[in-house]
Amino acid sequence: MEELLFLAHRIPYPPNKGDKVRSFHILQALAGRYRVRLGAFVDDPADLRHADKLARYCVEVHLLRLHPPAARLRSLSGMATGRPLTLPYFHDRAMRTWVRTRLAPGAIRRVLVYSSAMAQYVEGAATSLRRVVDLVDVDSDKWRQYAQRARWPMSAVYRREARRLLAYERRIAAAFDATVLVSGAEAALFRDLAPESAARVHAVENGVDARFFSPERTYPDPYGPGGPVLAFTGAMDYRANVDAVVWFAAEVFPALRRRVPQARFFIVGARPADAVRRLAARAGVHVIGPVPDIRPYLAHAALAVAPLRMARGIQNKVLEAMAMARPVVASPEALDGLDLGPCALTPARTPAEWVEAVSRAIEGAGSAPQLREWVRGRYDWAVEGGRFAALLEGEADD
Repeated sequence: MEELLFLAHRIPYPPNKGDKVRSFHILQALAGRYRVRLGAFVDDPADLRHADKLARYCVEVHLLRLHPPAARLRSLSGMATGRPLTLPYFHDRAMRTWVRTRLAPGAIRRVLVYSSAMAQYVEGAATSLRRVVDLVDVDSDKWRQYAQRARWPMSAVYRREARRLLAYERRIAAAFDATVLVSGAEAALFRDLAPESAARVHAVENGVDARFFSPERTYPDPYGPGGPVLAFTGAMDYRANVDAVVWFAAEVFPALRRRVPQARFFIVGARPADAVRRLAARAGVHVIGPVPDIRPYLAHAALAVAPLRMARGIQNKVLEAMAMARPVVASPEALDGLDLGPCALTPARTPAEWVEAVSRAIEGAGSAPQLREWVRGRYDWAVEGGRFAALLEGEADD
């Protein structure tokens, strides 16, 4: 087997949050086709213990600690140089040296870069190296959305990052052999923003592990006795998730409780921000924090909610809830990019629409097997991983 250099801005294990779910399953799929050399950063020291698990898929695992406080200070250098702040945040001399050392002998002819921030390590590489970058989402547009919702001076900072990062995204898309995004909608957006590279922009969607997320197993009830549970899952230090649950708890849940007094809202996910922790003071709202297994929380919920107002790409939380045969109520942003086929998921926009949709889901409480059957057939990681291999081999034609 040929060698592949795989660079990721965050260790692709454990697959317990959006970006790590995608990077892990891509790595897993490619490990059967290539001898993978993985270089990645670790921002949570607890994740260092997972190096041995990654060794099952890689011939070499090179992990470097990323210290967020120091990285934030380092990112400020971008203000002086005109670069996007994201690049100095993920810049590391040791990583650059490791990459150069691995590429120097010429044995590696293919590299997959996961996230735009890691492209800086192979920008000046030999032209014989086939380079594929997975942007996942159009991050520059995410910063534009943040700017729209932020107050000055942060709105100005976010607006600058959106502008500078888009210029960088366009630069690497023009230089690399293929640029990947997580959905057809994201790919179409980026083609509009970077028309000079449109022919080399591809959509490779997320999948879901339907064997793991199976409602056919028996799970302990983590909620205990009480009224119907609305579950929100995700990394709770992520800005879009924080915004979603704060808005939902303030604008939707009180009105829902007037209609369904016993309803409970459980927020399940690691590293809850202070704004999220404070929500636990509200009647019926529970902030759980990190859990070893998300499946019991989905299995015993009346429904999953995804009230995202800022979203990019395909939401794993929606796919996972569907795979667990749970009813889902979501915002248009959370459903954007998803092919729902015959699944009747009507997006909720206003607080009144949310109350109505959630109330209907509670009244019809039960499983949603049609959602599971659809995602099992439509969103398969093995198929999507194969598409990455085709791009690395220069065989894709979409």
